[in-house]
Amino acid sequence: MAPSSFKETLNITHIGTATAILGLDGINLITDPFFSPAGTEWDVGVAVLKNTDDPALALQDLPVIDAVLLSHEDHPDNLDELGRRLLDGRRVLTTMDGAKKLAPRPGVRGLRPWETVPLDIGGRRFQVTGTPCQHLPGGECTGFIVTAVEFGETEGLPNAIYFSGDTVYLEELAEMRKKFHISVAIFNIGAAMAPLGDSPPLQITMDGKQAARLFCEINADVLVPLHYESWGHFTQNGQQLAKAFEEEGIQEKIQRSQHRSSVTSCGREGKDSWTAVRPDTF
Repeated sequence: MAPSSFKETLNITHIGTATAILGLDGINLITDPFFSPAGTEWDVGVAVLKNTDDPALALQDLPVIDAVLLSHEDHPDNLDELGRRLLDGRRVLTTMDGAKKLAPRPGVRGLRPWETVPLDIGGRRFQVTGTPCQHLPGGECTGFIVTAVEFGETEGLPNAIYFSGDTVYLEELAEMRKKFHISVAIFNIGAAMAPLGDSPPLQITMDGKQAARLFCEINADVLVPLHYESWGHFTQNGQQLAKAFEEEGIQEKIQRSQHRSSVTSCGREGKDSWTAVRPDTF
């Protein structure tokens, strides 16, 4: 079910993990850029992370990228060395700590939770609001709410695109429904678990039930799931998530994945259509 009140054409191309291109009438934003081939490993101290799938698109296959929405810069599954190449010479929105670490790139700006900044691209102005996240202790992470006049309104609230970043469920996030109508919610899910030595592993992204709860609480129209495949520390795959979404009664609101590199699109004035993104699940 696509939101008929959303007035602009939105194309979402899921490349893999939390990397997606948001195409808005010729303007392209990219989330959490990761482009390493399958089998690449990272030793992060408490564990060795390894990805199992190639990205659907390589760097050289990308359209022109106008800006980067980077939830955090310090985890390789959200920003690898190849993805860092996209940061140079572009507008990048990320965490306050991330902006310091990515200096001296002049286009990088950090966002505090609920802070709103303008993003001017191609003669158009978007407004981007940072959202709180709870990920690993001691680290910073941010989500993003993107609005524009061209998106239109629903019941007096600006239509918006919400990208969650890496976070577990937070009650505070439900506050966004008071200021925004979330037309499309893009969630990093998969119930990722972080090993903590002798302690039990810590859940650091939403599972299916948490995602369904947040989706309902923010009154979103459509849920596009990302970040549930390709890594061993993701503990809920697409089939498990689909079951959870069905149990929570939101299965009709989910963008169902069938083909890895195709495009999810949301159009104008009731002419909406949604096609598939990934082959392995949903």
